[in-house]
Amino acid sequence: MRLAALDPAARHSRAAVDRALAAHLCRCTGWNTIVEAVLSYGNSRPAAMPDDKMAVRRATLEGRAAQVVGPAVSLGRGGFADDTAPTDALVAVRSDAGDWVVGETLAEARRRAGKVPGRRSTAPLTWPVTVPDGAWARTLQTTWVEPAYLEPDASWCAPGGEPVTALANGGAFGGKVDSEVGEVARRLAANHRRAVRVVYAREDVVRLGPKRPPLAAGVRADGTGVVRVVRTPEVAERLAAIAPGLRVEEVDVAGPRTSVALRGAVWAEAAVLLSSLGAGPDTVVAPNGATATASIDADGGFHVRVRCGEPLDEVVLRSYCTGAAHMGLGWVRSEGLAVDAAGVPVDLTIRSFGILRSSETPPVTVEVVPDDGEPVNGSDAVMAAVAAAAWRHAGFPSRWPVGCAP
Repeated sequence: MRLAALDPAARHSRAAVDRALAAHLCRCTGWNTIVEAVLSYGNSRPAAMPDDKMAVRRATLEGRAAQVVGPAVSLGRGGFADDTAPTDALVAVRSDAGDWVVGETLAEARRRAGKVPGRRSTAPLTWPVTVPDGAWARTLQTTWVEPAYLEPDASWCAPGGEPVTALANGGAFGGKVDSEVGEVARRLAANHRRAVRVVYAREDVVRLGPKRPPLAAGVRADGTGVVRVVRTPEVAERLAAIAPGLRVEEVDVAGPRTSVALRGAVWAEAAVLLSSLGAGPDTVVAPNGATATASIDADGGFHVRVRCGEPLDEVVLRSYCTGAAHMGLGWVRSEGLAVDAAGVPVDLTIRSFGILRSSETPPVTVEVVPDDGEPVNGSDAVMAAVAAAAWRHAGFPSRWPVGCAP
């Protein structure tokens, strides 16, 4: 659906579409929330218009970074870091050897760096952590997964200035929290005495960006058990906050760097394991207090209920929750990242990550539970609840993604 097809007089519909588009900048799952916005507001101005400040506040809570909401987003001006650089800035790209190569244009920098686009391998997925021995009611092994955020890491800086944050408009699911590109831009701008754009290619993101720590766990019917997880700062604290009955064993494996900053990293896996011990529907309470329940109907569609304080803007909240449902579903059913024997990722294209296409994604209905409490992020709880429901629906196979497990 194109924005130009809307009635220009229906400004409230246009604003609703803008909010839905802003919320879908990362991992767009389709147009269902945009259609919902148009149908909800129709062509007559409602008595109470949505508040754009509330939309921005909700988007910032869900994205965990500053967000832009407004007409410019639907026109391709979403405020990504690389879009805001001066037109005469130098451009720096990373060579395969790890050096930063500078050119007057992106094409020139890539040519000088000998940049070769990433490829998709035929390597199988691996599950790097072994399940602990024991008599378990449920076991689970996860593999490497790529966050797959939309804009590769980018920043720019003028000489003597402060670099533009790589987060810019969007939180990248926590994947850019410690990105190097800002400091690289600062250094190169000082060296060249000109503004410099620093741009990752997709293969740089995959090779250098953090991943959620793979784990292998066994749990008993009473919720106690053992979680073996790739050694990562703060991982034990994350698990203890939501599953104090699970003992943590950190292990060293060859692979990409890991971080608990990724969306729901480790606590979501623990929440899914504990939810699986019940009869369903699957309910998850996130560490911030948000609650989400997910179930699957007879036709395979997902129904999600979320409670996360004052909604602020329901269109934006439902949009983020729909994206989170898509992520949780793909995480269980199809997503994975192949690595070689040295732990280096070998699948370097968007299509190689196993992300569900829109045509493969079942309908997702999101119900926002009224709440006048302090607003908190709700989409992370939704991701975990949908993952739990998808795992239950598959019959609790011990490896994710279930579609690629042997």
